[in-house]
Amino acid sequence: MAESHGQPKGATAHTEADGGHKAPFPPFQKDTFASQLVSLAIAFVALYLIVSKIALPRVGAVIDQRQGTIDGDLAAAQKLKDESDSALKAYESELAAARSRAQAIGAETREKLNAASEAERKTLEEKLSQKLAEAEKTIASTREAAMSNVRGIATDAAAAIVQRLAGVTPDSASVGQAVDASLKG
Repeated sequence: MAESHGQPKGATAHTEADGGHKAPFPPFQKDTFASQLVSLAIAFVALYLIVSKIALPRVGAVIDQRQGTIDGDLAAAQKLKDESDSALKAYESELAAARSRAQAIGAETREKLNAASEAERKTLEEKLSQKLAEAEKTIASTREAAMSNVRGIATDAAAAIVQRLAGVTPDSASVGQAVDASLKG
């Protein structure tokens, strides 16, 4: 009355074939091979129908949706890239225009400063020319005054020297002629 491995008495497992050999694996038994092929074909057709009618359309819809999202994202990215490129071109053109305006303003300012400097230089040259002309006139008048005084002083000095050396007062006309001849030579 002992049970062997949890089986009731009298119930024994038939894992061995007649003659002490193990039974072959059921799918490889010749007796059940045709029915297994039919079962396999039915299962394959059922699986094919389930996959083709239910699973593949859902997967295809998800793939189409993902492709649509990707295409939309790519289109949006291209649009943003085009906007960025146009903004960059506008920036570069504005920058070039600003540079040219700055150069024009600089050139105009330089020309104005050069013109003002030239006008100031001419005014200063005119003032200096006037002062120089006045100075030359003053020098000329001072020279004439000095020369006229030199002639008188030379005449007086010559008359005094002759009187002292010779003891005779010379004629003023002859002294004047001698001084004139001496001053010219």
